[in-house]
Amino acid sequence: MRHPVTLPAVVLTSLALLAAPAAAAGPSPGAAGLGDRLNPGIGNGGYDVIHYDLGLRYATSDPAQSIDGNETILARATQSLSRFNLDFAGDGLAAVYVNGRSARFTRDGEELVITPRDAIRKGARFLVTITHFRATPTEPGDDPTSEAFFITPDGSGTAPQPYYAHLVYPSNDHPRDKATFTFRFDVPAGRDPVANGVELARWTRGGRTHSIYLMRQPMATELTQIAVGDWDFTPTEVHRGVPIRDVVAPSLTELMEPILALEPAQLDYMVDRVGRYPFDIFGSFVPDTDLGFALETQTISLIDQSWFTEFGQGVWDPTMVHELSHMWFGDSVSPYEWSDLWLNEGHASWYEFLYAEEHGFLEEDTEFYPDEQGYATMEELMRAVYAHGNQWRHDFGPVARPSHGDFDNLFSFNVYHGGALVLYALRQKIGNAAFSRLEREWVSRYRDDVASTDDFIDLASRVSGRNLRPFLRAWLYGERIPPMPGHPDWTADPVVEESGLRALSVATMARRR
Repeated sequence: MRHPVTLPAVVLTSLALLAAPAAAAGPSPGAAGLGDRLNPGIGNGGYDVIHYDLGLRYATSDPAQSIDGNETILARATQSLSRFNLDFAGDGLAAVYVNGRSARFTRDGEELVITPRDAIRKGARFLVTITHFRATPTEPGDDPTSEAFFITPDGSGTAPQPYYAHLVYPSNDHPRDKATFTFRFDVPAGRDPVANGVELARWTRGGRTHSIYLMRQPMATELTQIAVGDWDFTPTEVHRGVPIRDVVAPSLTELMEPILALEPAQLDYMVDRVGRYPFDIFGSFVPDTDLGFALETQTISLIDQSWFTEFGQGVWDPTMVHELSHMWFGDSVSPYEWSDLWLNEGHASWYEFLYAEEHGFLEEDTEFYPDEQGYATMEELMRAVYAHGNQWRHDFGPVARPSHGDFDNLFSFNVYHGGALVLYALRQKIGNAAFSRLEREWVSRYRDDVASTDDFIDLASRVSGRNLRPFLRAWLYGERIPPMPGHPDWTADPVVEESGLRALSVATMARRR
């Protein structure tokens, strides 16, 4: 049965603010991609999304249940538009409306091409309404696209990093175009909806539960969490002004209760080093499945059960801090393009390693270090990373210029450990005090925004009062690893064409996004 198109009151109000029809001069199609160096076709040009309003209906309680969604997007045109694209690779959709009027649409691969009745002038705000889009979860497997919308024994969830949110809902699927979100759920009574941000309301009527979540700060699509199932919710605890609530598969509640009790201390660790937490709420989502990774979905870290059933505290405790640190580095401050991923993963690895060293876990986290060997100190670990520096640059490309955007190349040792090594070298160069000021200034200046590697280089130079461009460009873009300040005796191993390090990196680093 088709449902009539209904727009939320906030959207109807926005219609009154929409600009007049397009001026006659020269509207043209928006680009079908943002031109990202590693994935030029992802994202779309010609507009910026301001807000996504997702209405998500789950007809049954089956964990494999498809979404039947209605979506309203509020956007602003950055050029005069005759047509524009959204990224979408879901099962299908019923209709598209622009500013309340039906619009023509076609699907071209993973592109939804929309032609409004009237062109949209540059600078105008406009509404796009998509009715009955459909997406179906899959069993998680080796293909990362199978985990974008995944099935568990208790329900389903999402893990759309890096380019896979559009497998679930139509979107401008690139972190450069962040937006705020409203999630409206309609699910069978007894099912629990979970999404990014704060739950504003929940009610049950006629055998259906309805819930509304608001993600008030801008969010990249790759960080979306949409989970519906049979979940246990921990009591919300407010710590340093931040509500902490966790969502756990019922079979894991007893195991996770003492582990999740560490979150306030982990939050203290990060706040003390980089400043106030950037969002309205925090917590973890722990499903009963083995995804093979953890992921920093905004405000609610996704950490599957395997971290806690297969590894000891020396692994899962630093991993939780890794994902928490992403709330500042990657979520609040998002990468301008995917080549800038080291700004996310290098920083998250940096704070993970420091935390592990300070808490006596560094030597235990062996699976995720070079050579699968533990190290007693941060200096020992960084020296081992340095030794592999030229090999990794050969295998994957420089730290801030990966050679290509395939999944296993993007999430490599060189982005994580190599990114942390760049920060170690920078701290050696400018000293602890200047480095600490830089970290705080970075997450403050670019809060709720996007930033590039060049932005980081420029800010490091300003904060330190030194021209760090030649130094950092060599570390981030050089084909060969530079000398390490303060450690002239550190050497890099010779490059070997078939070293085996690439296979090790691929096998291990995708576990911790």
